[in-house]
Amino acid sequence: MADQLILSSPLLDYVRDFSLREDDVLRELREETAELPGGSALQIDPEEGQFLALLVRMTGAADVLELGTYTGYSALCMARALPADGHLVTCDITDRWPSIGVPYWKRAGVADRVEQRVEDAAAVLGELLAERGPASFDLVFIDADKVNYPRYYEQSLELVRPGGLIVVDNTLFFGQVADPAFTDANTEGVRALNALLRDDERVEVSMLTIADGVTLARRKGA
Repeated sequence: MADQLILSSPLLDYVRDFSLREDDVLRELREETAELPGGSALQIDPEEGQFLALLVRMTGAADVLELGTYTGYSALCMARALPADGHLVTCDITDRWPSIGVPYWKRAGVADRVEQRVEDAAAVLGELLAERGPASFDLVFIDADKVNYPRYYEQSLELVRPGGLIVVDNTLFFGQVADPAFTDANTEGVRALNALLRDDERVEVSMLTIADGVTLARRKGA
């Protein structure tokens, strides 16, 4: 078995040359976000955005939930992949950063597919369960604060339909999850989720070594 490749800058450039299909709207939003403090670290890679769009299309998702909007790059990727009558709910604790993405959603012609909520993610999950009931989403993307990852996962599992998909970002968390020297709350939150997913018989699971770690959890059932 070959060891994992170290993705050097030339190799990343190669991947983008031969795989990435990022148009001007996405590129300009990514570039604007990169100018923000910590923007490059907080925003998903364009390859991951393209992967999310592919997952939406492959699963036939029409109702998508995103926890952690930031500037709306991932929301834009997923909203574009929805059918014309599809719906994406995205939430963030502040509207400061998501407001940057709104003009890009409009330029892409998908603003009518996106419902933005400004509130704590756990509260939004509870509200959606009360409003829409269980099993009401086809796909959930979790990319919010890491401390509460286990809680968000449990709530999301109730909201996603059987056969639906939960996608969790940052499950390798800069490599800190494998280094016992890191005991901060964020790293421990990701570790707790990873352990929960490993042992959870309610889902089929695969942790992918792409970006900062992306884990796919498919809820079992018809």
